[in-house]
Amino acid sequence: MKLQALAALVTVEMKKLVRHPVNLFLNLLFPALLTIVFIFTFSDPELGMSINSVVPGLVVYAVIFLIMTVAQSFSSERKLLRRLSTTPMTSTEFIGSQIISNMVIAMVQVVVVIILAYLLGFRPESSLGGILLALLITAIFALSSVGLGLITATVSKRPETGTGLSFLFILPQMFFGTFIPVSSSTQNIAKLVPSHYLFDGLQLIFQGNWMSIDFFFDLAIISIVSVLIIVLGIILFEKYGNI
Repeated sequence: MKLQALAALVTVEMKKLVRHPVNLFLNLLFPALLTIVFIFTFSDPELGMSINSVVPGLVVYAVIFLIMTVAQSFSSERKLLRRLSTTPMTSTEFIGSQIISNMVIAMVQVVVVIILAYLLGFRPESSLGGILLALLITAIFALSSVGLGLITATVSKRPETGTGLSFLFILPQMFFGTFIPVSSSTQNIAKLVPSHYLFDGLQLIFQGNWMSIDFFFDLAIISIVSVLIIVLGIILFEKYGNI
C-alpha cells in the first residue's frame, strides 16, 4: 500500500463530503440539527435529563449513522472496485482511505456537536485533554461503524438496499446505546452493543472521570470490538462484496 496514493484517496473522500449534498447533510448538518432539536426537547430537568447527559448520546447518534453512508458508498462503488485490477489503485488503498476519512469525519462530528452544545449551555467538567480524548475514543468507535457498513454493503447490490439494511445495525445501537432510558430488563442487551460503551465513556470524560477504571474498561471494549468488526467487514467484503 502506497502512502501517497492513500493520502490522495483520503483527500478525494473528504472533498466528496463537501461536494455531495447528501453526504454533507448526513455527516455534518444532521448531527448539528440533532444537537439543536434534542437539547431543546430532552434536556429538561422534569424529564430527569440534563444537557450534559444528552450530549454523549448525540455524538453516538452521529457516528453510528456512518454505517449507512459507508454502506451506500461501497454499494455504489462496486463497479469501480471490480475494475481495480486494471488500475494502479488497490482494494487495500481504497478501503484504507474509507477507514481514515470516516475516522476524521467522526472527529469532526464530535467537534460540531460539542461546539453547538456549548453555545446552548453544555459545560463539560473535563479539560481540553478530555475533549481530545473524546475525539480519540470516537475515532476508534468509528471503525466499528465502517466495519458494519462494509458488512451491509457485502449483501447489498444497490445503495438503496444498503440504506435499508444498515438500520438493522443502527436501530439497536440507537435504542440501547444512547441516552434513551434502558430498563433493568434490557440492560443486558445494552451491554452487547458497542455504542453503549462509547456513550458511557463519553459521559465519564465530560464528567471529568476519565482516569477511572470504568473508562479504561469502556476504551478497551470499544477498541477490541471495533478492530474485530472492521477486520470482519474487510474480509467479508473483499471475499463476497465485489461479486
